[in-house]
Amino acid sequence: MTIFIIVGLALMVGSEAATLARIEPFYSWNTPIAWTGFILFADGLVWRARGRSWIRSSPAEFVFLALVSIPLWVIFEFYNLFIENWYYTGLPENFALRCLGYAWSFATIWPAIFEGADLIGLWRERSHPRDAAEVRPVPSRAFTPAMWISLLVGTGLLLWPLVWPSAYLAAPVWLGFIFLLDPINARLGADTLWSGGGRHGVLNDRVVNLALSGILCGVLWEFWNYWSGAKWHYTVPIMENFKIFEMPVPGYLGFPAFAFECFTMYVLVRAVLRGGHAPYPVAR
Repeated sequence: MTIFIIVGLALMVGSEAATLARIEPFYSWNTPIAWTGFILFADGLVWRARGRSWIRSSPAEFVFLALVSIPLWVIFEFYNLFIENWYYTGLPENFALRCLGYAWSFATIWPAIFEGADLIGLWRERSHPRDAAEVRPVPSRAFTPAMWISLLVGTGLLLWPLVWPSAYLAAPVWLGFIFLLDPINARLGADTLWSGGGRHGVLNDRVVNLALSGILCGVLWEFWNYWSGAKWHYTVPIMENFKIFEMPVPGYLGFPAFAFECFTMYVLVRAVLRGGHAPYPVAR
């Protein structure tokens, strides 16, 4: 998989350099090209170190992940109709090309988060080689009072922006699916955020890896977006003049939560459509 590392690195560096020089098609397609490079690069590193990775070990599962990433992100585009926190500029005028750009870009979101979590996990393993992560058993399928409360909180958070649209309601969107879906996944006997095990039982590896992956991917998303010809802009009315790239600084706090939502949403879709546990465990 060394070729994945080389090609991935070349795509990331080459596309960004061409974007800065405003060379097409990279200037208009930097986001999907750079993220494709990141996914290949991360997958290659993980395979080389562990002997297993998303693309190499479970190619069919990876394709499924990329495909479901598209409609899953469209859910957030739907919510944006109500909270109006971002908009796009510089998109192709040709409708077919625009749809291709949407599909390619959206298809990289979930794979990037999960490949990033694996990369973070690999770094943590190398940093603490004596630590052994023990996988925790999947919780009982019975709903507990805490799970019922979580369901109600999640439902309320996700309904709030629909009933009372406001540009200040980004947080409920980025938190609601965590509270709503994790108990449902437990009820289905699928993986949950808290069944990923922890190093000496102190920290949950899945949560830590996903959170750090969210931060990593968030910074890269904003970095690659900033100089691109086809890009998004934020209209978040909180510290809107205090930004790192296009994102207001408080917005970066939402990326770990988004990574958790990516996990809960993927696990639910997979459990419903394919059943059982994924052959390649997420962020474990």
